[in-house]
Amino acid sequence: MVRALKGERMSLDQIGIALSGLIAVWLTQDERESWRRWACVFGILGQPFWFYAAWSAEQWGIFALCLLYSYAWARGLWTHWLGPSLQSRERREQAKVGWLELRQAGDMARHSPRR
Repeated sequence: MVRALKGERMSLDQIGIALSGLIAVWLTQDERESWRRWACVFGILGQPFWFYAAWSAEQWGIFALCLLYSYAWARGLWTHWLGPSLQSRERREQAKVGWLELRQAGDMARHSPRR
């Protein structure tokens, strides 16, 4: 922070932290669920910048917090993106199996002798 006050430019890691963090936090408070789900994407995109900044400054406490934040953002990715897509794939497979079972039952009924 002191370097920035002396007239030096912000480094790439600081820009990445600022942009991704601001967008992620802003999106967490949006009324629309379709926008809130993007918060974890921008949050996880900022983590490499956080890790680099903490490592280069030898701030090991911040580095440990980066691990926890990464875990939290990864939970959001699972909850809003990966989990639903896997669940919908499972539902499609179950529907396909159910359709085949109904079709087979219909074929059996069609070929059974009439009484």
